[in-house]
Amino acid sequence: MKPVVIVGAGPAGISAARTLLDHGIRPCLVDESLRGGGQIYRRQPVGFQRTAQQLYGFEARKAEAVHRTMDELAPLIDYRPQTLVWNAEDGRLDMLNNGRAESIEYAQLIVATGATDRILPVPGWTLPGVYSLGAAQIALKYQGCAIGERVAFCGSGPLLYLVAYQYAKAGAKVVAVLDSAPFSAQCRALPALLGQPATLAKGVYYRAWLTAHGIPVHQGATLEQIDGAQRVSGIQWADQTLECDAVAFAHALRSETQLADLLGCEFAWNVLNRAWLPQRDSAGRSSVNGVYLAGDGAGIMGADAAQMAGERAALAVLEDSGVAIDQHRPVVLEQQLAAIQRFRHGLETAFPFPEQWAAEAPDELILCRCEEVSVGDVRAVVDEGHWEINRVKAHCRVGMGRCQGRMCGLAAAEIVAERSGRAIENVGRLRGQAPIKPLPFGVEVQP
Repeated sequence: MKPVVIVGAGPAGISAARTLLDHGIRPCLVDESLRGGGQIYRRQPVGFQRTAQQLYGFEARKAEAVHRTMDELAPLIDYRPQTLVWNAEDGRLDMLNNGRAESIEYAQLIVATGATDRILPVPGWTLPGVYSLGAAQIALKYQGCAIGERVAFCGSGPLLYLVAYQYAKAGAKVVAVLDSAPFSAQCRALPALLGQPATLAKGVYYRAWLTAHGIPVHQGATLEQIDGAQRVSGIQWADQTLECDAVAFAHALRSETQLADLLGCEFAWNVLNRAWLPQRDSAGRSSVNGVYLAGDGAGIMGADAAQMAGERAALAVLEDSGVAIDQHRPVVLEQQLAAIQRFRHGLETAFPFPEQWAAEAPDELILCRCEEVSVGDVRAVVDEGHWEINRVKAHCRVGMGRCQGRMCGLAAAEIVAERSGRAIENVGRLRGQAPIKPLPFGVEVQP
């Protein structure tokens, strides 16, 4: 009998697995990491000694609850850690499990693939010592180390302040925080943000704590260049320079949608996320029968919403399978998710996308590091008359490297839109390609 498969063991995937098991269905839970928890509740390796309070701060109790649930589930379900899903077709997932290629057929599929950083390149971003905010957080949480001795945090979004706070709290030297969002934008967002007062209070606390501990926070400050010869030596912004040996930067998050694309899900432009997202109803059902979407992989809403969405998607699976459920529970979950969605609108007001980035990016700036495609290369293709992103890709190979456009695709679309004079939603989206994440050499993939 084909199982219900869940891809991703973050808050959404774990919540979905718990819900299914509670209703008598034993799911298969597939996750790339060694231990479940996702990015926000990433667990340190066995033997590391930092406490939950040290790792997760205000989120310690939530993290511990998620980890306990995962530990309880692991022996009761078909749990497959360290397993990368790299392709999907004909009701089957192709995976790489501890270096071994394998496949699994599914009856229903819950996609909970999470999110990663949205990268807008700047000169010097390919230097050793430059990390995304998420990568810097992984180094601290999972490997117990800082990315440098003097670290600058740049970009925008709530993660910027959280990771800077986590580094400083752990004893790392944070030399500055550069937030491209002006303080006035965050003031305008306040009425919407008050809808989630506890979450707002945590954000305010991180910002105030950094200032109280002597860490300069520059608002309305856009990172213009990362200096260095062999590795990072400093940063530049607004005629100012600062020495550092590591930089972590990103402009909020973007959903990991490649698997949903390979599954054939319909996509639509989402203004709030400034991205193409797979379509789903309020229960998490996608446009493809038997495929359900949950968590940040279908739209950025945070860990609490992901946990709720995972449960709601699992309840939809149960409903569609004829399993009796508490009919009141889906209503409660959807109301809670709607409230968080209103808060998300406030966050986008507080941390607006830097729309001037594409116009100001220099021609020589490397956009796609896999294929060494520059901004100028992309502009030259647009000047030839090509403005659809996949046509641009075919002509200059942007997004054709090992990451399949996961890092450069959104930035490339911004360049194409600006150069062609079109709205960003009108240049299209990069089509998903397998493998959706790089596979190592030496793996024998079965046909």
